[in-house]
Amino acid sequence: MNLRSFLGGTHVPYSKESTASKPVRQARLPARVTIPLHQHTGAPCEPLVKAGDHVLVGQKIGDSPAKLTAPVHASVSGKVAAIGYYLQSGGRLVNSVVIESDGEQQLSPDVKPRGTIENLSPGDIVGIIRDAGIVGLGGAAFPTYFKLVPPPGKRFDTLVVNGSECEPYLTADHRIMLERPNDVTYGIRALMKAAGVDRAFLGIEDNKPDAIEAMRRAASGVPGIEVVVLATKYPQGAEKQLVKAILGREIPSGGLPVDVGVVVNNVGTAVAVAEALEKGMPLVERVVTVAGSCIREPQNLKVKIGTAIGDLIEECGGFVKEPAKVIIGGPMMGVAQFSTDVPVTKGTSGVLALSKDEVEVEDTSMPCVRCGKCVGACPMRLLPLFISQRAEAGRFDEAEEYNALDCIECGSCGYICPSRRPLVQAIRLAKSEIMARRRKKQ
Repeated sequence: MNLRSFLGGTHVPYSKESTASKPVRQARLPARVTIPLHQHTGAPCEPLVKAGDHVLVGQKIGDSPAKLTAPVHASVSGKVAAIGYYLQSGGRLVNSVVIESDGEQQLSPDVKPRGTIENLSPGDIVGIIRDAGIVGLGGAAFPTYFKLVPPPGKRFDTLVVNGSECEPYLTADHRIMLERPNDVTYGIRALMKAAGVDRAFLGIEDNKPDAIEAMRRAASGVPGIEVVVLATKYPQGAEKQLVKAILGREIPSGGLPVDVGVVVNNVGTAVAVAEALEKGMPLVERVVTVAGSCIREPQNLKVKIGTAIGDLIEECGGFVKEPAKVIIGGPMMGVAQFSTDVPVTKGTSGVLALSKDEVEVEDTSMPCVRCGKCVGACPMRLLPLFISQRAEAGRFDEAEEYNALDCIECGSCGYICPSRRPLVQAIRLAKSEIMARRRKKQ
């Protein structure tokens, strides 16, 4: 079979065996949750509650009048214990609402069915998605409603849905497609109507044949939805690579999928949209893969937003041995943690506890040998060695000339580098400095 793919990328270890066959299980109700008021791309929310208030599941507890934002909702019913700045996975202190659960899980009266796809207008669906606080669940956490409305002068003709889940260890999307294929399909239909398109492609890597079969069965007879089998290669799930593989369209440098008429969403996001329409339930929980060789009982858990990752690790039997790294997200693009007190947010796809054998923790970086492997692996066709060298020398203008801002930080270059150069870290530094200089000029 000639599978669709893209240029560059790497073949990273699968490492999904421990959870791929395990059904999603509802996690224990946490005693307290810490819900950040900023867990998405865009403006942070202001609290709509105060300490001492009693809140219900699905009640809106934070919102913002900003154009690009996403409201947040209570994931448990109980008492607001505090509002203040708490540590988040990226190492930032973020204004957050702490709720002590009363164990009752009483629903807010606002949680009620919002209508069917047939009797809702595209604008209605976009509004419901915005009210539900739905963001991209693939990890980027970009507000979904904002994606669905093209800027003036542009239009969509295709929806691309990401079911590739190309990061090692993570199986949350895989299980969602196996266990909730009809909800995925319903959400895709709603997203199609909201975006004004009559065709959608669901891309799944060929290492998930059971998910491909389940989704093909669910989508059979649904006009406009096609399941596409993709080659297993990292980073197949990145937006630009997904669009290239499925449609053959090249998103221009500095551009977005809308520049080639495409809107991209994740399968988990589609299920969240289905729940918002059919039940009126905002985004208050998500599926998280808890895995890695240091976890005693790896699992996929459906978790209340705001649950501490330490609670998840404990629910999975704790550590079987001391981890070298605890990571939120996948091992390629995730963020290493120095505390397990940080909460699960809408963008948390996985919690990994990895041993020394699974990660390199020592500084083994050596001089570049100019082998060019990083160039061949870069899915954006950049020159990682030149960008990183300019960044390390503080020559950020030159790094920009090498299109540093087009880097998607997938980590393929660093993974393939025989000298173990910290290429991604240097490019991140360059991107940060270039953006800071641009803001200063404005």
